Amino acid sequence: MNNTNVLPDRGRLAALDVVRGIAIVGTLATNVWVFSHPWGLLGMLSAPVLSSESSAAATTQLALMALAQGKFLALLSLTFGVGLAIQHRSAVRQQRRWPGRYLWRAALLFVDGVVNYVLIAEFDVLMGYAVTAAVVSFLLLTRPRAQRALIVVFGGIHLAVMSLLVLVLTVLPGADADLPLPSEPSPYADASFLGLAAFRLDNAAVFRAEPVLIGFLSLAMFLAGAALLRAGVFAAEGARLRRRLMIVGLCAAPVDLVLALSATSAGLLLERYVVAPVVALGILGLVVELCVRRGTGGWFARRATEIGRVALSAYLLQNLLGGALFYGWGFGLASTLAPWRVPVTVAAFLVITAVVAAAAHLWLRRFSAGPVEWLWRAAADLGTRPRRGGASATPSDRTDRVPS
Repeated sequence: MNNTNVLPDRGRLAALDVVRGIAIVGTLATNVWVFSHPWGLLGMLSAPVLSSESSAAATTQLALMALAQGKFLALLSLTFGVGLAIQHRSAVRQQRRWPGRYLWRAALLFVDGVVNYVLIAEFDVLMGYAVTAAVVSFLLLTRPRAQRALIVVFGGIHLAVMSLLVLVLTVLPGADADLPLPSEPSPYADASFLGLAAFRLDNAAVFRAEPVLIGFLSLAMFLAGAALLRAGVFAAEGARLRRRLMIVGLCAAPVDLVLALSATSAGLLLERYVVAPVVALGILGLVVELCVRRGTGGWFARRATEIGRVALSAYLLQNLLGGALFYGWGFGLASTLAPWRVPVTVAAFLVITAVVAAAAHLWLRRFSAGPVEWLWRAAADLGTRPRRGGASATPSDRTDRVPS
């Protein structure tokens, strides 16, 4: 059995990079359907499947969406929690104050999210992750038992909120009906790059609702990632834990698919925000188990590792490429090829993934971190530069190369 994935005192955790890379690509598998909708996120919120699509195309789209919907967002949240716990562990080992300068890093991540939201994609997760990371950085100061209790509390609050929303959608007449889209041309098809940025600012209250809606879920998933790291999920000896995660995820997967194919607002809400995070736990267990058994030297594992090492750069690049392909300021495929939305969307996902993977591979042949990671780190170092006579950062402060 390969022991290379046990957390070292210094250096990277190989399996974490693989999981993170898969999570980044998985978020594209979710978001690409938003890019390909002629009305973008507004369209996905009101009518994910176009009325012009055939029954077969609609079913195919819902099934494909179900493969990624909510699962990789939750998986990414878990990896952020793991990365945050690693940084906390490093601070404790070096007797540095915590959260200390990590709060500056979280603030920079929030700025990255603002830039991504305004200029690239209105479904940005970075702002929400930055706030969650700042809160969890303090919660990591509590005892592990208290953190496990908080996972249950936050998860319970989230479940209660989702149950209330589902009840409203189910009981109130017309609450589950599709929302009508404005009659004017879609800004995603007609607006310029800056015009679309202004549109996002004008509709910030709607577009920023999801991070607020899943705030308690994010807290629970971050803490769960930290707890799983402590429990040894990445260690060779954690096979039993990984097996349990896989069983739980496997049991949740059929329920997830049924809810996705229901094509109702209540069903999709339950799928994305309740069942999908459970499936994500199974994905984490499966991927790490494969890494432990087979190592991380295979072709696919190396590509996932490279994307994971430049996760922030890859996330921004894939969103930028999605906008360039589908929005009016780019090739405008969302409007011009709407009758062939399903095959076009699948092809776009494959092309963007290939470009991002190739870019990560070529970049890391010459550099140790992605371009955005480098800028982020430089800004973090500038903001936390010790005063004259103070202690300087040690090399092990930089073991986790993404701001998670």
